[in-house]
Amino acid sequence: MKHKGFIDINAPRDKVAELFANPDYLKEYQDGFIRKEPVSGEKGATGAIAKMYYKQGNGEMELTETITANNLPESFESWYHHIHMDNTIKVKFVALNENQTRYEYEYEYTRINWVMPRLISILFPGMFTKPAEKWLRQFKAFVEKQV
Repeated sequence: MKHKGFIDINAPRDKVAELFANPDYLKEYQDGFIRKEPVSGEKGATGAIAKMYYKQGNGEMELTETITANNLPESFESWYHHIHMDNTIKVKFVALNENQTRYEYEYEYTRINWVMPRLISILFPGMFTKPAEKWLRQFKAFVEKQV
């Protein structure tokens, strides 16, 4: 399942990319984010691996992030592994002018091996796309408050 789109942010591209790249700000726009722990590689660089933790019910959900290409401020690509699914994210930051940036994104779920999420992805794909779109709107609001 693939989902792509864009959101325009009223901020310079370098500022948008800087805030996007800093994991200290994830809690500002990703609901349930707890922490990000480096595992290997240079933090934020291509090839770096980190564990990411989110609140889920009464516990935590753990994802493993592998950065596959960090060409910020232009683009960023990563792969996320969870026990039940894998997905890739490709992001591009396009300067529309000196104070406005288009955040283009493409998310693709490449593996869903748990029956219920697989069924939901087929019958109700919005269950996967709506949270990502919400985080994008929250990121936009966060960035615009910073400038």
